Amino acid sequence: MPVLLAAGCWPPRRSRRWPAVRATHQRRTPAAGSARRMNAAIDCAICRRAVSGRSRRCSVRRAGVVVVGAGIAGLACARTLAKSGLDDVQLFDLEDAPGGNSRGHRIAGMACPLGAHYLPLPGEHAIEVMSLLEELGLRRVEYGRPVYDERHLCHSPQERLFIDGHWRDGLLPPIAALPASERSDTLAQYRRFGAAVSELGRAQAFTIPTARSRWRPELDALDRASFAQWLAAQSLTAPPLRWYLDYCCRDDYGAGAAQVSAWAGIHYFASRHGFHAPGDASEERDGVLTWPEGNAWLAERIAAPLRERIHTGRVALRVVESRHDASVDLWNDAEQHIERWTAQKIVLATPLFISARLLESPSAALQAAAAQLRYAPWLVANLQLDAPLADHPGAAPSWDNVVYGSAGLGYVDAMHQSTRPHPGPTVLTAYSALGGDTAEQTQANRRRLLDEPWTAWAVRVMQELSTPHPDLIDKVRRIDLMRYGHAMSIPVPGVRTSAALRALASSSGRVRFAHSDLSSYSVFEEAFFHGVNAARSIRA
Repeated sequence: MPVLLAAGCWPPRRSRRWPAVRATHQRRTPAAGSARRMNAAIDCAICRRAVSGRSRRCSVRRAGVVVVGAGIAGLACARTLAKSGLDDVQLFDLEDAPGGNSRGHRIAGMACPLGAHYLPLPGEHAIEVMSLLEELGLRRVEYGRPVYDERHLCHSPQERLFIDGHWRDGLLPPIAALPASERSDTLAQYRRFGAAVSELGRAQAFTIPTARSRWRPELDALDRASFAQWLAAQSLTAPPLRWYLDYCCRDDYGAGAAQVSAWAGIHYFASRHGFHAPGDASEERDGVLTWPEGNAWLAERIAAPLRERIHTGRVALRVVESRHDASVDLWNDAEQHIERWTAQKIVLATPLFISARLLESPSAALQAAAAQLRYAPWLVANLQLDAPLADHPGAAPSWDNVVYGSAGLGYVDAMHQSTRPHPGPTVLTAYSALGGDTAEQTQANRRRLLDEPWTAWAVRVMQELSTPHPDLIDKVRRIDLMRYGHAMSIPVPGVRTSAALRALASSSGRVRFAHSDLSSYSVFEEAFFHGVNAARSIRA
C-alpha cells in the first residue's frame, strides 16, 4: 500500500555539511487528519488489527452494487452507475481520501501531487474521458474542433533538459548538445525511429484505450520481445536516443526499455503524438492538462457527487461470490469491527494481484493474470523551497525539468501554473521509477524502498537535483517522501495479448473487475475506461 514515508526539515543555511540531514523521525501527514493510512507503521497496524479481528461479530448491510477501491477506475465506475440512476451504490477504500495514485498534498499552503500529475489531451478514441472533461468545463467543441480551457493547459515553457551544462528546450537530447562525431548518426536514427513509429501507427493498432485498438496478429511479435531487443534488431543504438526512449518507458511504465515490451515502447509514441526528430514539421508535442495538486484535481471532482457513498478507512478482507448475490467483508478501522456488505454485484477496482487474494474462489483467468503482471515501485518526493533556485544558462525554468543521464525522472514545479508576477517559494515534485531493467531489480528496489531509512532516499533525491541546482541545499525547508510498493503494472512481454486479461475485462458474473491492470499499464484514460466499462456491463 502507498505510504508517506517521512516528512523532514532540512538544516538551516549556516549548516553546509553534506549530506547531513536533520529531521524528525515522526512521520507527518499529507493533510490534516489523515495520519492513519499515510503512516507506514500505522498502516501495518491497521492490517494486523483487521486480520486479528476476522473472527469478531460483524454487522451486515446491503447495497445494489459495491465497488472496492476508490482510485480512478473505482470512482469512474461509481460515477457512471450513479449517473445511470442507480442510487444504491457504495464505494470503499483503505485510504482516508479517494483518488488512489491520483491524490494530492499540501506543504506550507501550496498544493502538490502525491502521484499522477497530468493528463494528456485525449485522442479521438478516449470518448469517456472527453465526456468527463466537457462535464467539468475543461473542453468544448467549436466548429468541429476541440477547445480546452487554457487556464488548465500546462503553461509555457513545458519541458526542458539539462545536458552538457546547459538547459535545452524539450526532452529529446538536441543534436547541437552532442559531440560532433555523434551528431549525424544520431539524427539519422532519430528519423528512422520516427518513421517506424509512423508506419506502425497507421493501422490504428495503438490507441487509448487499448480496448479500441485494431490489433493484428502480425503485431504479436512486438508483444513477445522487449523494447530494447526490438531497438537492437532495428540497429537503433545511438546513446542519446536509447536514453530518451528508456526515460519515456520509465516515465509511463515504471521500468526501463529492457523490461517493457516492444509493443509498449512503440505504443507510448504511436498512441499519442508520434516521434519527431529535431527539425521535423510536427516536432512540437501535444499539450497536457495539469494542476498544482496533479490529477487529484480530477479525482476530487469525480468524487464530489459521490461523497455520501464513499466509505474510507476500510480494509477489504474477503469477497465471496454465490448464486444469488456476492458479499465482501471489510474492516472498519474507526469503529474497530468487521462490516459485511452483500450486493447484487461487486466491482473489484483493485490491482489484480489484490483481487486474486480477496476472492475466496478466484477464477483461473484471474490467477493467470495476477501471475503475469509485474508491478513497479515508485518514490515521489515533494521538496518545499523558500526561494527560487539559481539556474544554469539556456532554457527558462519549465513545468517539467529533467537531467540527462539521471536515474530519476526529474521534477515538476507545483507553482508553475500560478499567475504570480515573480518567482517565489514553491514545491518541486521529484519522481523516481524503480522498476529497473529486470524482475530481479524490481524486487530488489521494492525491498530497498521498504527497508532503507527515509533519510537515505531524501539524500538521493537531493544529490540528483543538485546537479543542475547546487544551491538546492540552501533553499530546501522540508521534504515529504511518498513510497508506492506496487505503483503500476509494467507492460512486460506477453501481457498485451493475454487471454486472461481479455477474459477479466469482459467478465459477466456477480464480481466484475475495473482497473488499469486490465490494459497492463497505468494511465488515467485506461483506468477511467475500465471503470465506465464495468458500470455499463452491470447496467446492460
